[in-house]
Amino acid sequence: MTERTRAHVFVSGTVQGVYYRANTRDTAREKGVDGWVENLEDGRVEAAFEGPEDAVESMIEWCHTGSPAAEVDDVEVEYEEPQSEDGFEIRY
Repeated sequence: MTERTRAHVFVSGTVQGVYYRANTRDTAREKGVDGWVENLEDGRVEAAFEGPEDAVESMIEWCHTGSPAAEVDDVEVEYEEPQSEDGFEIRY
């Protein structure tokens, strides 16, 4: 099995109400990345990406642009131990 890595990400800017979560889910699934994404009450989006290192890094890069209508100001990344995520979901 490929070495898995996990990134816990916080994205700030205009990232709610612009289909950021749906685009994140679709992109993660295309790249074979497991995890989840959700809106936070403070206006940020939080996500966890888990999978092969190159795919996870690709998702982090994607977060800097995000969905077409998003305006991303900042992306904070914390690396963690993988937690055996399976699939990718939007949390509500």
